[in-house]
Amino acid sequence: MNIVIIGGGFAGLNLAKELLNHPQIQVTLVDKNNYNFFPPLIYQVATAFLEPSSISYPFRKFFAGKKNLQFRLGELMSVVPSENKVILSNGELSYDHLVFATGAETSYFGMENVMKNAIPMKTLNDAIVMRNTLLKNLEKAAICKEIRKRRKLLTIVVAGGGPTGVEVSGMFAEMRKNILLKEYPELDTTASNIYLVDGGDALLAPMSEASQKDTLEALTKLGVVVKLNSKVTDYIDDTVYFENGETIKTKNLIWAAGVTAKVFEGMPAESYGRGRRMATDAFNKVNATENIYAIGDTAILTTDKNFPGGHPQVAQVAIQQGINLAKNFKASLEKKPLKPFVYNDKGSMAIIGKNKAVVDLPNPKWHFKGFFAWFIWLFVHLISLITYRNRLNTFYNWMVAYFASDQSLRMIIRPDKKQV
Repeated sequence: MNIVIIGGGFAGLNLAKELLNHPQIQVTLVDKNNYNFFPPLIYQVATAFLEPSSISYPFRKFFAGKKNLQFRLGELMSVVPSENKVILSNGELSYDHLVFATGAETSYFGMENVMKNAIPMKTLNDAIVMRNTLLKNLEKAAICKEIRKRRKLLTIVVAGGGPTGVEVSGMFAEMRKNILLKEYPELDTTASNIYLVDGGDALLAPMSEASQKDTLEALTKLGVVVKLNSKVTDYIDDTVYFENGETIKTKNLIWAAGVTAKVFEGMPAESYGRGRRMATDAFNKVNATENIYAIGDTAILTTDKNFPGGHPQVAQVAIQQGINLAKNFKASLEKKPLKPFVYNDKGSMAIIGKNKAVVDLPNPKWHFKGFFAWFIWLFVHLISLITYRNRLNTFYNWMVAYFASDQSLRMIIRPDKKQV
C-alpha cells in the first residue's frame, strides 16, 4: 500500500508515525517546508521568547532510519484522481491512497489592504517577519522626534480574540512592563498602547464563560485595551478602520482573526464543504472520491454526534484523526472493520501572562485559572513538542524568561536578498 500524505503538521506527522515500520505500507510525506513546527508556540518565536529551532525539527532528521517513511520537499500544484497521482512543484508522485493534511491558512475575509499590510500569525516565517518588524519599529521609535509618528510605531493592535490573540497580547503586555523601558530608555516619555480587538462579544468564544471573564479581567489588569464587538473593515495609511466608525493609528496590525482551508486543482467541487474544508465521511474519506482522505484543519466531518457541525480546528482533533486513519489503513489490510472517527475532547486552554492562564476540562466540567492553570498549560505544551531536544530547549528558555522576566533572543536577523 503506497500512501502519500500532503502536509506534515499535527495530522500528517501523527499519521506517518502510526504507520512506522509496517511491512505492507510505504509512506511518502510531502511538505513545502523541510521541517515540522509547533503552531501553538509560534507567538513566542514572534515575540523573541523562543528561538525557531525550539519549536521546529527537520523531517529528514525525524525520518532517518525509518525504512517505510520517506520525505519529499515540494508544494502540491494539482491532483489527478483518475490517474492516482499528484503534481508537485518539482515532479509527480503516484499513490494508492492520498491523504490531505494541509491545515489551514490565514483568512482576511476579502480585505485586500489588510492582507497586504497586516502581520499574519500562522507560520514560522510569519513569526520571524513579525519579530523583525516589531523590533525594527522599536528602533525607529527610539530615534523618532515626532510624538505622533512615535506613538504609531509603538501602538500594537491584535485582531482576533481567540487563543493566539489572547496569548500574544498578554506577551506584549509583559514585555512592555519588564523590558521596554529598561532596554529603550529613549521611550520613557511615550505611552504605548496594546489593543486586542474582536468582532464578537467575548474573548475565547469556544471556552467557558468563566474563562472568558477571567481572561478579560487578567488582560485588563495587564494594561491591554480590549475592544469587543469591534469588527475590522480596513487597514490603510497606518490606520485600522472598524465597522462602528472608530479608528486606531498604528504601524502594527497583527492578524489572528481567522483561518480558511485551501482549495486544490483537480479535486471535485462536491468534495468541499463549509469554510472550503474537504467534506468527509465518518472514516475521513473525502466525498466524491474513492481513495482520497482529509484529516485535521482541512477536513470537516459531520458524522460525530457530539459535533454535528464539524470539529474545531485544534491540534487534538488533527492528532486523533491522524492516529485513527492509520489504524483504519492497517485494519483494511487485515480485512477488519474500520472505526469511525469520534473526537475525545480533552479540554481547551490559553495562557495570558506570567502565572496567568485559563483551562477548561470537559469531563467533569472543571475550570482552572491562575498559577495552576498556567502550570498545566506549560506542561501540556512542553510534552507535545516533537523531540526531547525541542522540549529541553524550550524548557530552558522558559526558565530563563520566568526568573529574569526577560530573554536574550531579540536579534533582527534578515537574509541578504542578493544571497538568497
